Amino acid sequence: MANQYAPQACSVPLVTSRADFWRAVLELMKPLTWFAPMWAFLCGAISSGAAPTGEFLWNLFLGAILAGPLMCSMSQVMNDYCDREVDRINEPQRPFPSGRITESQGLWLCTGLTLGSFGLAWIVGAWPVLLITIAAFVMSLLYSAPPVRGKRNGWFGNGLVSFAYEGVAWATGCLAVSGAFPPASIAGAVLYSIGAHGIMTLNDFKSVPGDTALGIRSVPVQLGIPRAARVACYVMNIPQLLCVGLLAWYGEWLWAAVLMGLLVAQIPLQVKLVRDPEARAPWYNATGTTLYVLGMMAYAIAIR
Repeated sequence: MANQYAPQACSVPLVTSRADFWRAVLELMKPLTWFAPMWAFLCGAISSGAAPTGEFLWNLFLGAILAGPLMCSMSQVMNDYCDREVDRINEPQRPFPSGRITESQGLWLCTGLTLGSFGLAWIVGAWPVLLITIAAFVMSLLYSAPPVRGKRNGWFGNGLVSFAYEGVAWATGCLAVSGAFPPASIAGAVLYSIGAHGIMTLNDFKSVPGDTALGIRSVPVQLGIPRAARVACYVMNIPQLLCVGLLAWYGEWLWAAVLMGLLVAQIPLQVKLVRDPEARAPWYNATGTTLYVLGMMAYAIAIR
């Protein structure tokens, strides 16, 4: 006798109008996730030291579209497509398991976003930007798609996301507006990408029960929630402290003080976070993480 509780694929799309379809597409593309790579792109562009000419502003505009609505959306659609079987159990209301978007439509959407990204990357910065965009695409594959599915391990998967959203986007911004990637900017891209790994860990607290049941070894699953919260804070703080040291070494004492002030302001928020990570992670993302990204911009302005 067939198991009546087994998840069933929805064979008939539920989309009843063009407006419903585009609402489902927007849900897949997750516009709220675009901020991180677009902000990192802006930091990279500013850190390049390029003069704010008309060409600079035009490349800034095109690059922001590349980082957010195209590349970030592509990674989100790919991730949902690769998670469609799991979502039939955990989130049957999602676009794929609900049938609001078919698998073939999802593939076409992901392909269109990928090709659009490659085309715009060439327009923005020719080979340097195209190659780094291809690298970001490969990172998305490694994170979401079998056989690797890096998301199954929090250390590796979160590293892929943090470097794609921060480091790659930062490098793209720098290359798009100046065609160069100065050492100080490289250091900022790497350090803030490492710090963003801690931010990714905060996002995993809400899904510990589901991750445990599905065999996904997120950082909180591996370390336990209290220890993972403390580790996430260290991972966020140490790179910021190194950036303070770099600015001091470059003689930018005022900006080093600004960056140190932003870091110190995060400490009491982190003390409150570690007391109840599951409940306070969203609150910290709205407070402490905001200070973190402001520090990114302060560093970028200091080295330009």
